[in-house]
Formats: sequence, structure tokens, C-alpha cells
Amino acid sequence: MQLISLRLLSLVSLIAAVAFGTLGTSGCQKAPSGQTNFQAGEVAAAGPLIYNVVQTTWRTEYGDLLKKRIPQNRFLQITLSVNNKGTQSVSLPFFTLEGDNQSSYKEVQDGNGVGNWFGVIREIGPGDTRQGNLVFDVPLKSYRLRLTDGGDPSSEKYIWVEIPLNLETDVDSHLTVPTMPPQVPQK
Repeated sequence: MQLISLRLLSLVSLIAAVAFGTLGTSGCQKAPSGQTNFQAGEVAAAGPLIYNVVQTTWRTEYGDLLKKRIPQNRFLQITLSVNNKGTQSVSLPFFTLEGDNQSSYKEVQDGNGVGNWFGVIREIGPGDTRQGNLVFDVPLKSYRLRLTDGGDPSSEKYIWVEIPLNLETDVDSHLTVPTMPPQVPQK
């Protein structure tokens, strides 16, 4: 009987230790998985930041007929969601796309005509989530989006999200031409 009581006490102690250990660390960061390459649409963790590339769209222009923006190559619009699971605010820099042959392209820093642009000031508070559009002027091909863990520039770590060229979902924006109201015949 004492042997059963000792085993039961040990089991209860182990369960309590695991439960308290889990409760005590629930606000802490997850241990890094070591994964650094992700696919668009996958949840990608970098330090306290959780990223998700929601959508990609190729555009030939932004704006309207009177204030049109034309890219040197093509506009690649990436809808990005970022959640800060940390306990401190994080400022995000402008992002970079990496192509083949070590080529890299900085994000366009002017959001004129871009709906839901991520903006210039990119501070995300603890527990906050922010979603917006990033824009790059790049040749039409596949890329990797480089994302930061939000650390100091001297110790910053990166992850990458593959942005494949998907011609089935890539779109050109349509030229919007103002139309004249229909003429009413005069009597």
C-alpha cells in the first residue's frame, strides 16, 4: 500500500511541476525552431515576431489617370501580417527582397496610391498585430522576402519567406478612364 501511495504522490508531484512550469513560462518566447525558410502563407516566427505573407499581387501601376505611378519593372505588392508576441515594442525597418545571383531590392518608400500601405512608422507594441501592404519595384520572377526578428542591428537575425512567381494569380491593374455621361437628345 505504501508503494502505491509513493508512486501516486510522485505522479501527482510530476503533474503539478509540469502544470506550474507551463503556467510560469506561458508569457515567455517559444524556443526557436531553427527553421529560417518558409513558404508564403505559412506562419513564420522570428524572435518575438510572428509573420504571415497573406497575399502577393503584381501590378503595372498605382494611382488614377491623373496621378499614375509607373514602375521601372513591375510593382510586387505583398500583404504582410505581423504579430508582436514579445513584452517590448519593436520598430520594423523597410524590408528587402532577395533574388537569384545575390541581387536584392529595397521596399518602395512611397505609398502614394497603395491601399492599406504598411507605412513609414512601423512600431508594433507588445501583443499588437499589424497588417498592411509592402511594395517593391522588381522584375517579374520569384523572390525571398527577408524578415527581421526585431533585434538590435548588430545582433539582428533573419528569416526568409519564399515569394514564388505565380502567373495564375498575378494581375495587372486596369486603366480607369473617366466616362462622359450619356447624351440626352435635345428637342
